[in-house]
Amino acid sequence: MTEKDIPLTEAVYYILLAVRRPNHGYGIIQEVGKLTGGRVVLGAGTLYGAIQTLQKKKWIDIYSVDTESRKKKEYIITDLGRAVFETERARLMELLKNAELMGNE
Repeated sequence: MTEKDIPLTEAVYYILLAVRRPNHGYGIIQEVGKLTGGRVVLGAGTLYGAIQTLQKKKWIDIYSVDTESRKKKEYIITDLGRAVFETERARLMELLKNAELMGNE
């Protein structure tokens, strides 16, 4: 992980969150929509471009491939991906904590 990896884009943050358990592309799209109340809608191009990037960075990996249904792939977060996600989560928590502190003045 390098300094330029943080902050994560919102799409990448939610993709990493959605693959904490094995999940396929359409499942990721559905879970992100559910988590955000429909505010974040991942298009297929955005999702699969991000998946390729995340695989190259070794933040996610292929969990399984269903060869009977057009080679549907399930993805899972790696230990490195989990570390990146936790770094970003801690950064966001710090932002919120500081905003709350300043809001009380």
